[in-house]
Amino acid sequence: MNQENYQNIAFVAGDSPDAHSAIERLKALYGYVSLDEADVIVALGGDGVMLQTLHNSINRPIPIYGMNFGSIGFLMNEYKEEDLIERLKAAEQTIIHPLTLNAVNGEGDHLNALAINEVSLFRQSHQAAKLQISVDGRKRLEELICDGIMVATPAGSTAYNFSAYGPILPVGAQLLALTPISPFRPRRWRGALLSNHAVVEIEALEPVKRPINAVADHREFKDIRKVEIAENTEISLTLLFDPGHALDERIINEQFYYS
Repeated sequence: MNQENYQNIAFVAGDSPDAHSAIERLKALYGYVSLDEADVIVALGGDGVMLQTLHNSINRPIPIYGMNFGSIGFLMNEYKEEDLIERLKAAEQTIIHPLTLNAVNGEGDHLNALAINEVSLFRQSHQAAKLQISVDGRKRLEELICDGIMVATPAGSTAYNFSAYGPILPVGAQLLALTPISPFRPRRWRGALLSNHAVVEIEALEPVKRPINAVADHREFKDIRKVEIAENTEISLTLLFDPGHALDERIINEQFYYS
C-alpha cells in the first residue's frame, strides 16, 4: 500500500482508561474512520492489544501502527500525539505470517486456529506430557516427556518462547523455533530451529493418562490427540515501526540486553 494514502485512520485501544482518553484526543486531532474504511489502524495499548488487532484484521489485512500504553510494548512504537500522519508516512514496514494450527481432539473433532506468536501444547494434569514429534512426515523424536512444547514465529520468539529458553529469531531468518517446556526426557534436548516451510506434527502418547491442551495465541483447545503446525504464507500482516525502531532492530537489541 502507498504510504501516501495513510490518511484514513481507524483507532483501537485496550481496556486502559488512559488509552481510551488518548484515543479521543487523537480522533479530535486527526479525524477517524471505521475499520472497514481505514487505510491504516493505529492501536494503543500493549502487545496483547497488537496481537488482538492483528487477529481481528486477518480477513482485511491493512497496516497496523502501534503506540505503547502497556507494560512492555515490544510490538509497539513510542506514544506521541504530535505529527502522527508524518510518522505513518515515514514508518518502516515489517511483514509477518501467522502459524496455522490443525488439531484433532479426543472426540475426533478437527480444530483449527491461527497464531501470530506461537502454538503451544501443555500438559492438562499433574502427569507430564508424553509426545512424539515429526517434521515433514519424518519422525524426529520418538518420545519427549515434558510440561509442553511450542512452535514460535520470529515475531513471537521474544515472548513466551524466550522465557522457555528458546532462541530469539530475526524476522528475516525464515525460521521457526521448536522449543520444549521443562523437558524431562531426553533431558539434554533443548529444541530445534526449523525452516519456515517445515510442517511440524506432534502426537500425544498415552493421551488418556497424560492429556494435553493446545493454545494458538489466545485460543485454547482441550484433550488434543494430534496437531499439525505450519506457517501460513497466504496471509501477510503488516506492522509499521518508526525508523530505527523496526522489529528486526528490536530483536537484535533484545539479544544484547540484560537486566
